[in-house]
Amino acid sequence: MSKSRTVDQPAELLPYLFAAWPSAKKKQVRTWLKHQAVLVNGRAVTQFNHPLKPGDVVAIRSDRYAAPDAVVAGGIKVHFEDAALIVIDKPPDLLTIASEAEREKTVYFQLTDYLRAASRGRERVWIVHRLDRETSGLMVFAKTPEAKSILQTGWDEVEKRYQAVVEGSLPNDKGTFQSWLDERNPFKVFSVSRGTTTRRAVTHYRVLKRIRGRTLVELTLETGRRHQIRVHLADAGCPIVGDTKYSAKTNPAKRMGLHAWMLRFPHPVTGEELRFESSLPAELARLV
Repeated sequence: MSKSRTVDQPAELLPYLFAAWPSAKKKQVRTWLKHQAVLVNGRAVTQFNHPLKPGDVVAIRSDRYAAPDAVVAGGIKVHFEDAALIVIDKPPDLLTIASEAEREKTVYFQLTDYLRAASRGRERVWIVHRLDRETSGLMVFAKTPEAKSILQTGWDEVEKRYQAVVEGSLPNDKGTFQSWLDERNPFKVFSVSRGTTTRRAVTHYRVLKRIRGRTLVELTLETGRRHQIRVHLADAGCPIVGDTKYSAKTNPAKRMGLHAWMLRFPHPVTGEELRFESSLPAELARLV
């Protein structure tokens, strides 16, 4: 933490910051605010006209890490950040990495921009895994190539749980989907007979709630294949709401009803077990 300042007369936060840290460029001060690096009495504040009163203590975070629950560009919520990794909540309709049609509206671009703005350096993130554009929820990115390698090497052991709102009603309260997936088409995957070009996919499910022709189901991945959850639910006759690619007939939330709600894995440097949860978004929760 950088040296703090104690307010001696009423003021608004942004003008106070300009005066109290005169060596910092105004653009950098605004970046501090944007990325929740400004603390007032120990609490992160982003409101430029936040009123200050005598006795308030203002400080700037010098560790460069986002405060828990900070929201950065693109509506990306940061759950955790340290020198090795960053765990975020991805909103729907946001690519993980660039495509030919979209270069900047991606998690990778926004996080790299955030890190460089916060540090004034050339930092970047490394991709560990991906979520479909239409899927929301938890993702982890590495901040060093060493952390990326460790996380990816152990990725099959990471506990990954999703929640989905699906059409119809699954016949059993819990069970396991297994099939062989043909992933040769990057835009749509199919369950087919086992062959030289297929990969085995296993998804465990548990019904959480049934209501009005829809079901809320929790899914735990044993394997991580492209579109695995979407294909398995469609094969079961219960496609995810909004997933028209895989036979959904309704789209009540104006988005696909799949959310990555839990991640649990060991820290790539310390080995400490980390667990993160993300509540089902309101637009999906109200459907069930």
